[in-house]
Amino acid sequence: MMQKANEQLASARSLERKIEADTRFHEVLAIASGNPLFSVLLSSIAPLLDKSRTVTILRVGVGRAIEGHAAILDAVRAHDSQAARAAMRRHLEMAAKLAAPGAYKTKDYHALLARNDIDAVLIASPDHWHVPMAVDACKAGKDVYVEKPLTHDLSEGQAIIDAQNTHRRIVQVGTQQRSMPQMQKANEILRSGQLGPIHKVHLTWNRNSPRGARRKYGIDPKSVDWTRFLGNAPRQPFDEYRFRNWRWFWDFGGGIFTDLMVHHIDVAYWFLDLENPAMATSIGDHFHAKDLWQTPDTVQTLIQYPKQQIQVYYEGTFVNARNAAMIEFMGTEGTLYVDRGRYEIHPEPNRKFEYSEWVLGTGPRGADFYDKPDGELLHLTNWVDCMRSRKTPNAPAEAGVRAAAAAHLANQALRTNRVAHWKA
Repeated sequence: MMQKANEQLASARSLERKIEADTRFHEVLAIASGNPLFSVLLSSIAPLLDKSRTVTILRVGVGRAIEGHAAILDAVRAHDSQAARAAMRRHLEMAAKLAAPGAYKTKDYHALLARNDIDAVLIASPDHWHVPMAVDACKAGKDVYVEKPLTHDLSEGQAIIDAQNTHRRIVQVGTQQRSMPQMQKANEILRSGQLGPIHKVHLTWNRNSPRGARRKYGIDPKSVDWTRFLGNAPRQPFDEYRFRNWRWFWDFGGGIFTDLMVHHIDVAYWFLDLENPAMATSIGDHFHAKDLWQTPDTVQTLIQYPKQQIQVYYEGTFVNARNAAMIEFMGTEGTLYVDRGRYEIHPEPNRKFEYSEWVLGTGPRGADFYDKPDGELLHLTNWVDCMRSRKTPNAPAEAGVRAAAAAHLANQALRTNRVAHWKA
């Protein structure tokens, strides 16, 4: 088992070295400007799929998220072309720096999806655009990588699952922990029964980073296609803070539960084969972001899975970093601790096995990111491999829908101040 995980990590490193040595760029075409805040970038990826064929990936998004994906996709390709679209001219200029000279520009992403020289789409938009864009991409015959949370509302789940399956597309959701070798090995350990029955799962993503100041961005409303940005959200006046910090407003995001908890609850679903929860109860407060965010800056939720006799507890905050970002699976024989850089096995007193660990990343426990493993690289590589093989990727639409649904149930309990019950 350990050998398999080591081989996976070695394969990823070998891939990085191989592609780093090949720095040729091939300008295929360029696109886009004008849709909600985001740019679309194109990368042609040849050797990983078929040496006789160039596959063109369209990346939807601008800013930190898409720049990160751009750098990672640079590591997963041997040929590259890029282009951009943005709702705001400032973001278009940012995107243009990543685009090929003479980039083709359009405000309609459907026009881009209609092109025969685009094979796949990477979506890093606000949450309320994830499903509409992903469904449209599947209908257009494109494979899709879409950031988490897959859905913005419980009602959207079936639509993306149907689009994936009806059009036989490879859809990978950006819950990259599924592609990390220490997570894959930890999953094998848990399933071996060594820890005994698991009845409690503790998830945390705690940060100490005050978010209470309203920053002025100086955005000219005339430079923003606000109606296009809103999409299916309710009509409302332009607000530059909401435009730049959309994840903390209900019309565009879902706060801590959908932004952070969804990563960890996805691992719980994966390790334990969880079905839909029976109920959730949540609390939330504004300790730093009162009168600024709609979503709380400090939350807790308890989610119950009675059929499998499991309770899942999550806590998240921006006011204290204790426990940081981690998951603990608590069994009758021991506890499995995992984060983005390691796993640890902690036996209960007087048990027959000893403490063990596998540490890949440098730094303290529970960090948001580690130098190793590069989860996004591994996850994008898995997506590209599955585009070639047509096998199911590590995080298909079904997995993304389930993980997001737990976060939506937690938010239902929070916003109604009642226990939220799952409705089949």
